[in-house]
Amino acid sequence: MRSRIRGRLRAWATVGVTLAVVAGTAAAAPAENPHSDLSPDITAIMNKPAYEHAEWGMLEIDPENGRVIHSMHPNQFFMPGSTIKLITISSAWHALGPDHRFTTPVNAIGQLNGSTLTGNLALVAQGDLTMGGRTKPDGSVDFTPIDHTYADDVPGATLTPEDPLAGLDQIAQQVRDSGITTVDGDVVIDSRLFAPPPISPTPTPLIINDNVIDLLSTPTSPGQPAQLSWRPQVAPYQVTSNVQTVAAGGTTDIQVAASPDGTNITLSGTIAADAQPTLKISQVQDPNAFGRTALIEALGRAGVTVTAPPTGPNPDSTLPASYTGDPQVAAFVSPQYRDYAKLILNVSHNLGANLALCNMAANIGSKNCFDAFPVIHDFLANTAKVDPTQFEMADGRGDVPVDRVTATGLNQLLAYWLHTPDADAFRTSLPILGVSGTGALYCTTNCPAKGKVFAKPGTIIGFDELNQGFAINAQTYAGYLQADDGHLYTFFIGVNGAAAPNIQGFFDVNDDVDQIAVILQQEACADRGAGRSQHKAVPSTRREKAPTG
Repeated sequence: MRSRIRGRLRAWATVGVTLAVVAGTAAAAPAENPHSDLSPDITAIMNKPAYEHAEWGMLEIDPENGRVIHSMHPNQFFMPGSTIKLITISSAWHALGPDHRFTTPVNAIGQLNGSTLTGNLALVAQGDLTMGGRTKPDGSVDFTPIDHTYADDVPGATLTPEDPLAGLDQIAQQVRDSGITTVDGDVVIDSRLFAPPPISPTPTPLIINDNVIDLLSTPTSPGQPAQLSWRPQVAPYQVTSNVQTVAAGGTTDIQVAASPDGTNITLSGTIAADAQPTLKISQVQDPNAFGRTALIEALGRAGVTVTAPPTGPNPDSTLPASYTGDPQVAAFVSPQYRDYAKLILNVSHNLGANLALCNMAANIGSKNCFDAFPVIHDFLANTAKVDPTQFEMADGRGDVPVDRVTATGLNQLLAYWLHTPDADAFRTSLPILGVSGTGALYCTTNCPAKGKVFAKPGTIIGFDELNQGFAINAQTYAGYLQADDGHLYTFFIGVNGAAAPNIQGFFDVNDDVDQIAVILQQEACADRGAGRSQHKAVPSTRREKAPTG
């Protein structure tokens, strides 16, 4: 049981400001003040037993004039979890541009005689995060509050309705429209854009369905096999389900096993008759071979025959040094990067955050994804005017021991955005409390701050074997508080070193940080209306129902 819980908690490890930038210039850092003027409601939360050995940090600033509203350890390093994505995505947004689109071309290599290509088709991967698999009819990118990439770790993960093979189908139709009906040769994925870096999850130049297979089990009648649906269905992947439906109120416990190459997947376990459909995922071990087969199958659906066997390794040794003289016969164009940023920040998309490093490196002509860090450093120091030494980073998602942030640094970064043309676009790309992304899980009813907190949460959690409980290394939250008149405050709330005896205790810590944000938002309204008027009690925003499973 503990091993399953440990696995589940991995997702929460990446699911954090301070000084205002007025007219583009950072003001002096606020003094350390762990005894700042906090309301009784906030101090009551911070004094709970779960935080006996923990360290709290907080910084709230009115960026209009640099006034510090609350300050607690603003210059101390905190483990951030996924709030570090604010740095990664801010840098990528600036480096690539919010209107940037990834164009993935397909070149015809060989001789074209009539409708027959004697040679190969080469898809030149460009680091497109979704390849059309989440694109809605209006061109934006779809997501749900708990993303499918978290399905093995967090209860309640759901799928978007879009076809994960949509981009490949569009490419295949373009090849057919170019006049090619037969490829007397092979299909090759050119993945030379960058070398996959040693971070997890590992970004690759070609990504289809986030490099996972979705496995959805739906209960039937007690004693009967559960119904299975899975996607994307690409050869030679095969899925077998031995999941049985048990009586209502029974245990839902589904395990997934896969062969070493990932192509043979087996589900086992039970699902309660009254349970919601339960999603699991299995990793694609070879994204290039998977993408090659998926494209050959898409070409077949479009009426293009490929003579090479559809399954097998990707024959990248046949790729030319360049494509000079090789005509482009198709190209898939992605949504704008601002839509990808919204996806990554809203669902805490770990693969997308790590991919952003590779996107930035490729943008300067490097195949080494870690060459993004000088780009980030330059953005912070010379564009955002934030001291880069207020952060420490070794990945894009916030999942390595090195990663650290100060409340001052994050507040400065958030304030920087308020003085740019993309201020509203960046703010609304963040999860919105009670409304969108991970923010939609909290503050859903009877919550005065609903729709008025735009912020990125972060979590680092593990299982404490010594005490058989949960060590919550970090629970953080950073973004903007909006007063009733629309005025914005920047803020950071974070706690490192909390402890919980059980999984519900972890959810309580998560809710406590959310509740402090709600209190601060209500105080911000009072601050605007009555100049720091007496704080009034704020209704609790405890989750309606903690995820179970």
